[in-house]
Amino acid sequence: MKCMLLLLGLWMSANSFAQQVVDVHSHIVTTDYMNALKRHHAEMEDGCPLPEWSVEAHLAFMEEAGIDCSVLTMPSPQPYFGNTEELAQIIRSVNREAARTKASYQGKFLFCASLPLPDMDRAIAEAIYALDTLQADGIKLATNVRGLYLGDSKLDPLMEVLNARGTVVIIHPHVPAQRPENIFTGGPIFVYEYPAETTRAVLNMIVNNVMVRYPNIRFIVPHSGSFLPIALPRFRAALPLLVSKGLANKVDVEKNLANLYYDLAGGPTAEILEMLLSITTPDHIMYGSDFGFVPNDILIKVKQSLVQKLQANDMLRVHTEDIWGNNAKRLFKQK
Repeated sequence: MKCMLLLLGLWMSANSFAQQVVDVHSHIVTTDYMNALKRHHAEMEDGCPLPEWSVEAHLAFMEEAGIDCSVLTMPSPQPYFGNTEELAQIIRSVNREAARTKASYQGKFLFCASLPLPDMDRAIAEAIYALDTLQADGIKLATNVRGLYLGDSKLDPLMEVLNARGTVVIIHPHVPAQRPENIFTGGPIFVYEYPAETTRAVLNMIVNNVMVRYPNIRFIVPHSGSFLPIALPRFRAALPLLVSKGLANKVDVEKNLANLYYDLAGGPTAEILEMLLSITTPDHIMYGSDFGFVPNDILIKVKQSLVQKLQANDMLRVHTEDIWGNNAKRLFKQK
């Protein structure tokens, strides 16, 4: 049986996919954005250099990897260094370039616009402009911006706007508000702090009932849910005690989880896929490459390996077409 599954996976990889492959986790790194980081000496804020990006290089990768459409988002870090006017100009520039890229290569790109948080008025204005004028396909939100975490009540006015428009929101980890120094995980933060940061933000959203209060927003959680499959059982068990002690409000955890979707960026193992299925269903799982931050040849090998892992999973095998593209197309309302 394993040999048959392996042969099937290799055949699919060699012959490309009959269905459209949509990559919901890829990045656009514009010149204006990089110049801003360099002005503030923030190029290494994540402990790892940001990649050079061009639309030509991105398209070449998509062709080689067998990806039909990529969803563009601005990476970390959020370019806020105390000057909100500068921040708004950088974000507007990134969003306009993403919109031009989408328009210039019809069907090849979608994009989720960034917002100039923590300035709430400017963030709301940019969300409306991006969604209504630039025709953004969604919004990208960092897990936190200089300590303002997803789930914070200060973000409620923005959530109301996004909820009214039925917005897809891609979550991306950011430098944590506080991180330990002089240890390995405090340096290249994608190794540990990124998944920890994502988990921290999503738990904060759940305990503050964000997904229930704003049911028209669909959130995409990166990296196979990060540590959520491990953290949620502990959280569920602790919640009644916390509520009884007045340390948390009573919330419907399952109802909050219902509006969460997950990308597979980062090369999940078979064990991680099983863990992800403990908190979600196959119709909420989508392919993501994380293009730009890993060499292309490795990303292609990861994608080929994922073909085999999906085929080897009894629950996911019959949903592979949905995971590779159909789930994302339905979420972003693409034909």
